[in-house]
Amino acid sequence: MNTKHDADTVNRATENSRSNVLIYTEKLSKSFSVGGVQQHVLRNVDLEIYDGDFTVIMGPSGAGKSTLLYALSGMDSASLGRIVVDGTDITDYSPDKLARFRRTTCGFVFQKIELLDGMSIHDNAMAMGLLAGGNRREVAKRADELFDQVGIDAATRGKAPGMLSGGEAQRAAIVRATIHSPKVLFADEPTGQLNSEYGTKVLDLMSAINERGQSILMVTHDQRSAARANRILYLRDGAIHGELQLARWHNGVDETTRMDQLATFLAEMGW
Repeated sequence: MNTKHDADTVNRATENSRSNVLIYTEKLSKSFSVGGVQQHVLRNVDLEIYDGDFTVIMGPSGAGKSTLLYALSGMDSASLGRIVVDGTDITDYSPDKLARFRRTTCGFVFQKIELLDGMSIHDNAMAMGLLAGGNRREVAKRADELFDQVGIDAATRGKAPGMLSGGEAQRAAIVRATIHSPKVLFADEPTGQLNSEYGTKVLDLMSAINERGQSILMVTHDQRSAARANRILYLRDGAIHGELQLARWHNGVDETTRMDQLATFLAEMGW
């Protein structure tokens, strides 16, 4: 178990040897002023996220988890440092260029299900695919394939989000987030408002799309959710203090042993 983050090693690997690095940062920092006092949310974060991984960021409240997620996805700006996504340096992108980058490269799933209630879930997905530049016929075909994969039938696809259960709506949100085949799916507490049954269905779906090659970066407090990842990063006081590598999730995996490994790691991190 590796519980020490070596920034020099990360930088050497980033520049030289890892061909599957999807996202990396150099000295990423974020701060803001509150009442004249400088608050440091992220502190010189050197990080690599690998293509095809299911990576989870954990840590106590206020550690900077969501801030890091939003910085990596271009939804928030950093104060200092560098962010490279899929070989492109987005550090100094303008807001308009960041918006175009997010539409084509990123997918997003949040705790609050951000679907437009004035249209059906099928139209929600179609709108995202078309906004990303897809052909209408191809987007419609992919939408149907994805809804089939997540177990949402044709009749339900015609309903507005408010008419669905929480689990159905979150699965529809994942369809919308992945319809344009993003390089990385960013998820912020995607099961946070779901009961155990619906949460498990959403996690099963995320595990399945990761098995098909979708890179996922997720923030969560939930250990059951985190146990689906093959890599867990622990953030405290705006810096990465350790990481845990796990075998990739698959049907029939020994979940008890996996949860024990995660619990031991979190205890070492002071969780």
